[in-house]
Formats: sequence, structure tokens, C-alpha cells
Amino acid sequence: MFFVDPSGDDSGPGTLEHPFATLERARAAASPGTAITLRAGTYRLAEPLRLSAADSGVVYQAYGYGTAAQETVVISGGRRITGWREDANGAVTADVPGLATRQLYVSGRRAARAAIALDHGLTRTETGYVTGDLRPQSWPGQVEFVYRGVYPWSEARCQVAGITGDERSSAVTMAQPAFGWAVRLYHSVISWDGPGAGESNGADNPTSAENSPAFLTEGAFALADGVLHYLPRPGERLDEVVAPVLETLVHARDVRDVAFRGITFAEATWLRPSAPEGFLHYHGNGYHDGGPLQTVTFADGQAQVTIPGESAVMSGNVIFESCSRVTLEGCRFTRLGGVALEFRGDGEDNVLRDSVVDDVSGGGVVIGAGARRHRVENTHIHHIGRDYSGSPAMLVSGTTDTVVAHNQINDVPHNGIVVYEGSGAQLVHNLVHDTMQVLADGGGIYISGRQGGSYATGALVRGNVVRDTITPYNFGLYTDYGATWVTVQGNVVHKADKPVVLEVSPPLEHVAFIGNVWDADPGRPPEGVILAANTTLEGEAFGDDPTVADIVAGAGLR
Repeated sequence: MFFVDPSGDDSGPGTLEHPFATLERARAAASPGTAITLRAGTYRLAEPLRLSAADSGVVYQAYGYGTAAQETVVISGGRRITGWREDANGAVTADVPGLATRQLYVSGRRAARAAIALDHGLTRTETGYVTGDLRPQSWPGQVEFVYRGVYPWSEARCQVAGITGDERSSAVTMAQPAFGWAVRLYHSVISWDGPGAGESNGADNPTSAENSPAFLTEGAFALADGVLHYLPRPGERLDEVVAPVLETLVHARDVRDVAFRGITFAEATWLRPSAPEGFLHYHGNGYHDGGPLQTVTFADGQAQVTIPGESAVMSGNVIFESCSRVTLEGCRFTRLGGVALEFRGDGEDNVLRDSVVDDVSGGGVVIGAGARRHRVENTHIHHIGRDYSGSPAMLVSGTTDTVVAHNQINDVPHNGIVVYEGSGAQLVHNLVHDTMQVLADGGGIYISGRQGGSYATGALVRGNVVRDTITPYNFGLYTDYGATWVTVQGNVVHKADKPVVLEVSPPLEHVAFIGNVWDADPGRPPEGVILAANTTLEGEAFGDDPTVADIVAGAGLR
């Protein structure tokens, strides 16, 4: 066993009395079967902790893990910001040459990125926008435009390259290639049914602008030309201000039988949206990276949508790539700027359990193509998508026999759980609430594509409680885009725009809704969809129903 302490010494033996100072020194000394015990404190990484096959068979754990004496251990990719000085307007500034970040944390609280709503009557041109408003000419810094609802389920970001003008108008030149890509991607014709279904705004209507000192409000920051600007809240101290600088905290590749227990992973960023290529979000954690586009026609030819031929994906701040039998237990993933935790590539039997994922700019947990028999259980995932509103709390894509069980997922701007094409996914006994808080056309649980070759090998959605799915045009349990071989059984769906959807394009095939309880009649099923023994309860009847009470009691954290 080796011990590590932030106040230790890497030249020492790594004992309890004379611990190492860094994770890297402990990693280099460890061999299979070694336990590395971390004493209390924050371990600020200068570069990611990289693990390879040679690092297999090692346990990283907080001192006293699983006991009342467990110590708080934080692995951080952040840099403390000091040297603040106050300006005449009450804001403070600090010189930070070379700093690249998109987040700031003050005493552990996420500071908002300075922003304003765009109500300037912008007219799109070949290179950007023109407006009769002269205010943009007084925006210093590296301004970024946000496009909320370019599609109702998407939110894009593009950098501003420059702003010029005269006494009559302002001209905004957008960064390329992002702007040109955005114009081509977000131009489809979409018709939406029902009130409040939303619009496709395309590239014509940026909804807000961020990251200029001119936009500062209390508790917000901007990073401009090597200077960090912040407007403190009343009485706020600046003793612990941290800017995340690393994009990756841990990247493990080809490791086996590794465990992390009782560790907090915190303060990492994701810089892609700040690049000239921007962040042209499409769905989930996917975005357009300049490749070929495809046009899909649906709704009997009445609607079209342009989609990336192949999406790039938001990267994880903690990555396990082609790893097997990795266990993450009693951990926390917080104050992160991309996807908090990503299982990437081929791997088997990895587990996340008894953990918390919260305060994340992008997605919560991703289990990607090639994964087999991964499990996420008894974990609370909340306040996800703080910066990138299309991000789901959990995304499962191209996997075999993934199990997502007894988790609580809440406070998400779009989908709670997303399952793309794969085989044998089981979503059982989860509590999913307060999703779809920002964007439209999604659900608490969203499944699309082929899920296997039969009901036996397909997806199972059972015993979940999905409630308070907030924005209009949503479905509590959303089977979409040719979902095939899906069993939706014994769930409770309450307070959604609609509990489920039965007709989509491409159509559903071999999708069975059996024994569910919901608060609105979904209508008659089309060919390919089975409705059997479901119950519609309205109003106060939900609270008095014993079946509902039984399902609710079995869902969520144990």
C-alpha cells in the first residue's frame, strides 16, 4: 500500500508517515494488487493522470473510505486565481495571460458567464449580421453568440470574429468555418404540432451573446484578452477562485481491474466551443464538425431536417477507453466542463455506483459504442447541461447489455436518459424528474433506433418513474426515430406534455407498452406498436393508486 498527501514528498517511500505528494508518483510505484490511499486535500494536476495496461489491478481510494473517518479527496484540473484588483465600477480583474477556460468557480459556486439577450434586430449577411443598434460596437473581448433552439432540441455556439460600424449601424463578422457550417446545417423546414411546440430558428436568430466585460452582472465573469473580469456578489470573498484549465483529469486506456473509491473529480473545462469551428450542436452530446450533411424527409413529406452525416461528440473529463472491470464507487464528479464521465471504446463490466454527478457544463455519463455489460446504479445525476443545454444526464450508444438501475436523474435542460441504437439495454427502477427544462422535443427517457433482434434481446424500460417533464412538446417516455424491439413495462409517467408517443418517423416497430400508469390517454396504436393493460389516471387519482405507490417505492436511489 502507498499513501499520498498534497503536503507529502515524492522523494519519500510513500508510507503513511512519509507519503508521496502526487498521484503520478504513486502510479509509477504501484503494481497489480496495490492500494493507493489518498489523504485529505486537493490534488491539482498539471497534466492528466494517464493510465495504461501496465497500471491495471490498482485501487485508488480516499483514506478511511466507507467509514465515518473517510477524508475528502479532490482531484482537480483547476488553477487558483489571485491578484485581484478592483475597478471603478465595482468589478474586479486579474491578469491571467495564457489562461484558456470557459468556467469559473468562486468558493465552489459556479459563476455565470457574462451574457445578454440579443434583441438587436440582427439581419444575417454572408459573413455575419448587421443591425441598426450601435451597442455592439462597445462590446470588448472575445464575444460568443448562442443559438438556443436552432432546432427545438439543439443549441449552438459560434465565436464573433469582429465588430465594426459607424453612427448608423453595426456589422458583426462571425468566425469561420463555424458560421458557414451553421448556415448550411440549420436551414431545414420543420412543422411542429400543438401549442408551444417551438420553432426552428436557424442561423438567423442568435438568442444571446456571452463573454464580454460589457455584459457583467453580479456573480458573472468574462475572460477577455488575458484579463479575467468578475463582478462579486454583495459581501462575497475571493479567497478561493478557481478556473478549470485541464480538459482531461483522468484518461485510462486498456486497463483492467482498477477501482476509484471515494474520490471527487472536479474543475475541468472543454474548449471546443471557443475555437473558430464553434459548437454546432445537433443532438445529445453530438455536434457537426464540418463533414458531409444529409437531408431527412419525414411527416409524409411535410418536414425536412438536415443532419450531420457523422457527428463528433463532446469529450469526457474523465475517460475510460477500452477498459474492463473498472469500478467507480462512492465518487463525485462535479464542477466539470464537458461530459463528466465517459466509457469509450470496447470494454466489459465497468461499473459506476453509489456516486454523484452534478454541476456539469455538458453531459453527465456516456457509455459509448463497443461497451458490454456496463452498469450505472444507485447514482444521483443532477444539474447537468449547465452550459450546453442539449446535453443529456446519461447517454448510452452502441452498447450491449447496459444496465441503468435505481438512479435518480433530475434538473436537466433536455433529455434525462438517451439510448441510441444498440442491444439489450435495461433501464429499470430509475426516478427521472424535472427534465426538459430548456429545450423542446425530448423526454425524461428517450430511445431511438434498433435495440436488438427480438423482444428478448431488445431494450427493457421497466419500473421507472418519470415526472415533471417541463417544456412544451415533450414525451415522458419518448420512443423515437425508428425505435425497434423495445418493451416499456410497469412505469409511471406523470406531468409530461404527453406520456408517450406512438407515431413517429421512421415508424416504431415491435414496441410494446404494457402495464404502465400515466395521466393522459396516448391514443390508438399504429401497426408495429402494442398497447396492453395500461392505466390512465387523471388528477388526484394518481396519489391514491396502489400500483403507482408500489412503482414509486421501488424507483430511485436505494
